[in-house]
Amino acid sequence: MTEKEKMLSGQNYDSRDPELIDQYHRARKLFQEYNRLESTEINRRNELLDQLFKYKGSGVWIEAPFFCDYGEHISIGENTFVNANCFFLDNNTITIGKNGLIGPYVQIYTALHPLKASERIIENKEKGTSYLTATLPVVVGDSVWIGGNSVLMPGVSIGDNTTIGAGSVVTKNIPENVLAFGNPCKVIREL
Repeated sequence: MTEKEKMLSGQNYDSRDPELIDQYHRARKLFQEYNRLESTEINRRNELLDQLFKYKGSGVWIEAPFFCDYGEHISIGENTFVNANCFFLDNNTITIGKNGLIGPYVQIYTALHPLKASERIIENKEKGTSYLTATLPVVVGDSVWIGGNSVLMPGVSIGDNTTIGAGSVVTKNIPENVLAFGNPCKVIREL
């Protein structure tokens, strides 16, 4: 099994694997060019996002700057708007439905590490110090609004038509058709 296959299956993997490092550099080249473009250069912006993402529906708009790890594990549905300064840590798949609103500074994480340093850090005299990393996918349904400065943790799902209040830290699945916010994020009421 390659390190990439381990990563996408949720197993511990070596994040410094040459294949993954190459994909990391490729993504940076693409999003750095994207972030330098004028907002009026719509055709080139769309070309870059098509190269970067696994899937990008029509009408997707992403404000610059935008950041991600690999890009190729991100799918974004039609007419979704992603505001400025978002970071999608796509060490596993990130799937965002159609007609979504993603506020500024939203962070979506798929990577996780053991909590105890003694379990996380690996000392190797030949290779140097490294750390264990695993991943879990994140799924955001259709017509979801995620308020600015929110953080979605590895493995969470957010149901269709849900609103996540600004500054929330989503640590558990949130059902469809609700308003949820807080740290940790919890359902406040049905919509």
